[in-house]
Amino acid sequence: MSDKSELLLKPKRFYKAAATAPVAGGFAVQLDGRAPKSPAKNPLVAPTRALADLIAAEWDAQADYIDTSLMPATRLAFTAIDRIAETRAEVAREITAYAASDHLCYRAEHPAPLVERQARAWGAVLDWAKAEHGLTFTPVAGIIHQPQPPATLASVEALALTLDDFTLAGLAFAAGLYGSTVLALAVRAGRLTGRAALDLARLEELFQAEQWGQDDEAAARAKALGVEAEMIDRWFAALRA
Repeated sequence: MSDKSELLLKPKRFYKAAATAPVAGGFAVQLDGRAPKSPAKNPLVAPTRALADLIAAEWDAQADYIDTSLMPATRLAFTAIDRIAETRAEVAREITAYAASDHLCYRAEHPAPLVERQARAWGAVLDWAKAEHGLTFTPVAGIIHQPQPPATLASVEALALTLDDFTLAGLAFAAGLYGSTVLALAVRAGRLTGRAALDLARLEELFQAEQWGQDDEAAARAKALGVEAEMIDRWFAALRA
């Protein structure tokens, strides 16, 4: 599909300015004074002004056409507004499933420098999860599945269910991004930045790139993941504000 055809599929920018304003239930994103609607026709309202500002900045950054692929916070907000309230138990189970096969628990068997780096860096985050949330995980060398303690998984699910819709949506997004509920929890708490968590999730890939270099496709993928990692970092910071 040509660039011109792709533009024709995107709505033209129909507003002059994006801003935020206090409303019942939070802070609304407003386009020339009117709140845009989610796919389910709900107004775009965030629980904090900081998060509303983050979302509004995405709308303000659009040029002649609105490209939602460049608006990850807006898409996540729509998920929080339209989906989470009715599927909280399902989303909590999804987060728990990532914990059950958490990326930080599957260590390389060789070479020794990578093994040591994973043990040190990943072990520190697992230690934080135990101290902060009482979550005990069992690491394993290799890729054979290692069942995690049932009490840990029950605690993860219970914790997820205590979160508000926007935080729960963010945690599910981050767990999928990193392949790790532990990293998602660390970013949510401000223990790690989104970018630092992504580097930990990609630790083996980064190690290999140090040894052999990185090809263009891998670099492009890393750049795209970095955008999402930075967004979820700002998302959680905005919710803490």
